[in-house]
Amino acid sequence: MRTTRRLLAAAAAAVTVAGLLAACGGGDDSSAESATGKITYFTFSAAPDHLKELDALKAEFEKQNPGITVEVQTAAYADYFTKLQTSIAGGNAPDTFELNYENFVTYAKAGALLALDDVAKADSDYQADRVYPKALEAFQLKGKQYGMPSTFSDVVLFYNKKLFDAAGVAYPTASWTWDDEKAAAEKLTDKAKGVYGDYQPVTFYEFYKALAQNGGSFLSEDGKKATFNDAKGLEAAQWLLGKPGTVQPTVAEIGGKADYDTALFKSGKLAMWHSGIWMFSSLADAKDLGYDIVVEPGKARKASAVFFNATAVSAKTKLSAAAWKWARFLSTSETTVKTRLASSWELPAVNDQTAFDSYLKQTPPANRQAVFDSLNAVALPPVIGDQQAQMQDLVTKALEKAASGQATAQQALDEAAAAVTALIK
Repeated sequence: MRTTRRLLAAAAAAVTVAGLLAACGGGDDSSAESATGKITYFTFSAAPDHLKELDALKAEFEKQNPGITVEVQTAAYADYFTKLQTSIAGGNAPDTFELNYENFVTYAKAGALLALDDVAKADSDYQADRVYPKALEAFQLKGKQYGMPSTFSDVVLFYNKKLFDAAGVAYPTASWTWDDEKAAAEKLTDKAKGVYGDYQPVTFYEFYKALAQNGGSFLSEDGKKATFNDAKGLEAAQWLLGKPGTVQPTVAEIGGKADYDTALFKSGKLAMWHSGIWMFSSLADAKDLGYDIVVEPGKARKASAVFFNATAVSAKTKLSAAAWKWARFLSTSETTVKTRLASSWELPAVNDQTAFDSYLKQTPPANRQAVFDSLNAVALPPVIGDQQAQMQDLVTKALEKAASGQATAQQALDEAAAAVTALIK
């Protein structure tokens, strides 16, 4: 489910800024009558796999905060942002709701979110240094905090140790470059046996990350023009496009099959796989697979795709103090941290390495430290606002067009860059 949500589909639903602006105030009024009352919380990440854990968190929060009750509302990710936008436009926004980074930017700029700085300062129990700094920064706009980071997940390089051993190839290391990965993938590929050396989806998410790894920029400094069709962008695209049909199956062979990459890796037929840490639980039943992970290779520099979620507070809430307490609880409470780690419900975005001691001891993979080492060079996705979904779809389709031989890489990038620039304008 998360593979589709994060990497293969356009992760940010389209949000109509004009509609949000019409329904929202400035979002800077942080006054509250009291820290009691009934607040609503809307989430996508809890359903359907973690409703039990969310119920337990709700019960513990209400126990610790007499006078505050939480009404939970959930929706599937595919429907979530349409429903959220509708509720905000109709003046019925939930008091608190979950946002990923891409959508956060749009909602914050539209004035749909409450700036949390004043309620945070009034809370003597809040410890800002307990939150992972880069996660806090991700949910800031013009120096103000508009979301409390709740979780993170990132992408790493999975590898099958048995295939490496059989081919006599040394395991990947954190110092690997693209060239190292390519050389290993070629040695590990054996099409006659149905074994492939590498798999990296030809999508927007993999392209923007590869571009960052190559030292390039997706947008101009002022954010008004797409610049990913320059020499660095072409090289990043060629890095991705050089894999299908050589060290990984072609786009046609995959044929849009859901979770094709997961099945291939679990079957022991894939040596290296660029995927997210959310796949650990999906691989739990492959007892004899023999895999590990490492920070993804780069070229000019390291750059890892990291996905942050946060709890935001509506600009229209009448219970900002109570809403803030719930947002803080979902972000930094010891109960939440332990619950998320025990249930593999993504990872809490806390700046406390000791909190992850139990997580690091779990195997496989043995090298879970790579999950945190990947945070040393975070590459956040470019965001253009209410046309985000269209932008991501444009780039993915352009890359797929090049992968199928319908255009050269440069032609595909030029076409996509022109279309993205038009979306921005």
